[in-house]
Amino acid sequence: MNIGRTLGVFVVCLASAASFAAPDSIVPTPPSPPRPPRRCPTDFAAGRVVLPAALRERVDAPKKTAWEQARGGQVAAIPHIKDRLRGWPERLLVDHHSLPQTDDAFARRVARDTWRGLDALSDREHGLPVDTVRFGSGSVDIAAARIGDYASGTDIGLHLTAVVAARELGFLPAAETVERLRRTLATVAGLEHYRGLLFNYYDTTSLERTSNFVSFIDTAWLTAGLMVVRAAVPELAAECTRLIDRQNLGFFYDGEHDVVSHGYYVHPGRASPFHYGMFFTEARLGCLIGIGKGELPADVWFAMIRTFPPDCRIGPPPVQVRRRTVLGHTVESGYCDWRGVRYVPSWGGSMFEALMPTVVLDEVRHAPDGLGANDRAHVTVQRRYATEELGMPVWGLSPCTTPDGSAYGEYGAAMLGVRGYAAGPVTPHASALALAVAPEAALANLRTLVERYDVYGDYGFYDVVDPATGRVAHTYLALDQSMLFLALANHLRAGCVQTYFAADPVIQKVLPLLQAERFFD
Repeated sequence: MNIGRTLGVFVVCLASAASFAAPDSIVPTPPSPPRPPRRCPTDFAAGRVVLPAALRERVDAPKKTAWEQARGGQVAAIPHIKDRLRGWPERLLVDHHSLPQTDDAFARRVARDTWRGLDALSDREHGLPVDTVRFGSGSVDIAAARIGDYASGTDIGLHLTAVVAARELGFLPAAETVERLRRTLATVAGLEHYRGLLFNYYDTTSLERTSNFVSFIDTAWLTAGLMVVRAAVPELAAECTRLIDRQNLGFFYDGEHDVVSHGYYVHPGRASPFHYGMFFTEARLGCLIGIGKGELPADVWFAMIRTFPPDCRIGPPPVQVRRRTVLGHTVESGYCDWRGVRYVPSWGGSMFEALMPTVVLDEVRHAPDGLGANDRAHVTVQRRYATEELGMPVWGLSPCTTPDGSAYGEYGAAMLGVRGYAAGPVTPHASALALAVAPEAALANLRTLVERYDVYGDYGFYDVVDPATGRVAHTYLALDQSMLFLALANHLRAGCVQTYFAADPVIQKVLPLLQAERFFD
């Protein structure tokens, strides 16, 4: 995800270890040369590595600074940033008794309110979402609010997808959908880039880049959003294709290890020291897209780690690890077990690394015995861990805002990850993601959140609640709200976003990769 927020969330440091017409065929391929067994890396500590200062420095935005100074300084400029947005909430909290009682009506109401927020908290001139809005002093008064008027490639890609989903749900007329999308696409086309790749962050007011980093995962999510738009809105297909073709995911490929890099620092010209080496993280979606575009070799899919061998002593002990041949590729397969539930681990054991790809990719349908089965297992363990072991009345552990609203925290079910995150507060987007595999339980959990805590505002669920104290951070994050909304749209409209994504020729070429692997045989 965004390097400023989640360094190490999905990253494995391994020292040893398209156009619209996609290529005619990528699988099956001739058998690859036997790969030596994956060794246990000696520096598997990505989350504890401190980047050199030269790589962590924020890039100045002189146009934005001048704009703020002309309005009295950074704090004084906040109301002017608000005036650039499409809207602002009228109230901090909504009485939960006013929400519908039936599941479908409740889900639709949550989707509508969430879309209103995604729509409102975006720059009306440039069509970009603002990353963060935080309310203070128990009200939506702008005097106590803070607006993070910046956006990542992931924010933008999900926003494009959300506009399509809003049309599918009847929240946005068709003509206005095209207008909104065209404005955002024009902005994206004009942003400063490096070899066609967007930087990690841009100021949504001045459109200056505020990062030296180009990110694999942000590039992947922007590409995914463009793919959904070109499938859903034919009149914009050519514009989307130009941007998709401009972004070559092969730039991030590390041929020595058959994995992709976290990204690249344009200044001082240095690759990230981290790689996406774990298979069951959101990076799998970017790899799938890159393979479908013909920019990454199919070996990348099979080189990523499913489960480390026992002698690594990394993560939960596997029940089995064995080598298989799948579509001509060697893959080291295996799974773990927690109280009778078999699963392939992720990096941190969080919900969004497990299920974020499902907002565009129907893994239950296309990989029922592989990724789909693992999606179900992770939701089952998350629910049981929170309610049975932690004794919480609600569940859903995933990176989100901290309960005091001051930072971003990494939370998960530790047994589900090789470097499992600690348990902590609950975030509603985790429940929404679970709609893909456990819709009744997910909706029941969302309703319990509303009934027990002051977590629902004018624009839907706030980002986090601490069940131990009842404390709620009255914060909206574009990333988390987009995941929540897209999951609801797929639930309410029979996988509408997933259907558009799967129809893209790039994804059509790689569906055999999803269908071939069985995790738990």
